[in-house]
Amino acid sequence: MEKITKEKVETFIPRRKKDSYKGTYGRVLFVGGNQNMGGAIILSASAGLHSGAGLVTVATHSTNQAALHARLPEAMFFPMDDLEQLKEKIDTMDVIVVGPGLGRDTLALNVLQTIYGSVKSEQTLLIDGDAIYLHINEELPVPEATLVFTPHLGEWRTMTGLPIDEQDRENNQDKVKELNAVVVLKGNRTQVYYGDEVWENTAGNPAMATGGMGDTLAGMIGGFIPQYPDKKKAVLSAVFLHSYIGDELAKTQYVTLPTHIIEKIPYTMKEFTKSLGRLSFI
Repeated sequence: MEKITKEKVETFIPRRKKDSYKGTYGRVLFVGGNQNMGGAIILSASAGLHSGAGLVTVATHSTNQAALHARLPEAMFFPMDDLEQLKEKIDTMDVIVVGPGLGRDTLALNVLQTIYGSVKSEQTLLIDGDAIYLHINEELPVPEATLVFTPHLGEWRTMTGLPIDEQDRENNQDKVKELNAVVVLKGNRTQVYYGDEVWENTAGNPAMATGGMGDTLAGMIGGFIPQYPDKKKAVLSAVFLHSYIGDELAKTQYVTLPTHIIEKIPYTMKEFTKSLGRLSFI
């Protein structure tokens, strides 16, 4: 099992080209946030933007529009229940992140069915939170995109039928192959199953045991993937930096909130590129 370390991630972060523009760094669609859980998708989209995604669009319940624009004026918005517009927007995206605060009702199912039936092979679809629940429990079309699942241990048990005490590397790899997906298995030491490789995070602490941490990680992964030439390095970087920032904050904070981590993402990425004497831009 490979370890995800600071030394490795420092070499993963790409340098930005001087002649690039916002479209260079990806178009990412975040879908979720029903009328009761708008904060989840706002956290996820905020993490995506702070991670460097060039253009972020959020499809969420209409009641969340004011809060979204107050918190994140850089993001574009359209109502989640406009399924025709959802189809049109998906066609223009590099990455779709679905699930944070999505809910499990009929609308949520219709949204997920629309996404699954619309994505293309060249896109990445990250499935988190309530979307994992619906994926497990409902009949859905088979999406053609590259799939990334981000379950916690309980969700993984439901997805695979594996009791937590049987979720070892070999059993997990067998299930990942059946899914034909990348799996970020969240836990005390998050593991990333990527093809035949298994990577284990070396950062993270209990100060991060706060609601919204998973939404933030999903947003970071979604923001990193279109920027990195290598998707594997993007996923590994997001997993490590999310926890590394949490470790740094925990040195002076008893509890670390997702919003604290989000604010530090661009600063930490800059520090990581400087540590090897590399320029951030070429």
